[in-house]
Amino acid sequence: MRLARILLIAAGLLAPGPGRAELVLVASVRTAAVEVSRERAENLYLGHATTLADGTPVKLIDLPNGTLRDDFYLKLTGKNPAQIRAYWSRLVFTGRALPPREASSTAEARQWLLDTPNLIGYMERTDVPPGARILQRLP
Repeated sequence: MRLARILLIAAGLLAPGPGRAELVLVASVRTAAVEVSRERAENLYLGHATTLADGTPVKLIDLPNGTLRDDFYLKLTGKNPAQIRAYWSRLVFTGRALPPREASSTAEARQWLLDTPNLIGYMERTDVPPGARILQRLP
């Protein structure tokens, strides 16, 4: 069990190679200039925080279930898909937090990033809409 976790984390930490996407955390076009530390990003995506360090409330988006989403959570939190599902199930059941809003596709996530202020999402670097700000690279 421990070896499997170590291997999953190690795989998630490898830099993108041929065929692997470079994932980035991005702020919407209509968000004031912000900086988000990796720790704050993790706290946002684990439901521990709903605001930026300066107190600005933000909304989060998730991509649909799949490889990009799984890679994102593994790289940001070190949790695999089953762990993330169980984690969010507990938070929702106890009423402590709601998970990020799920886009039906990368195209929909891109559109939300163009239209919605104070929105943070993640996607492949090549899919970032013009004007959106890259907050973190997730190698």
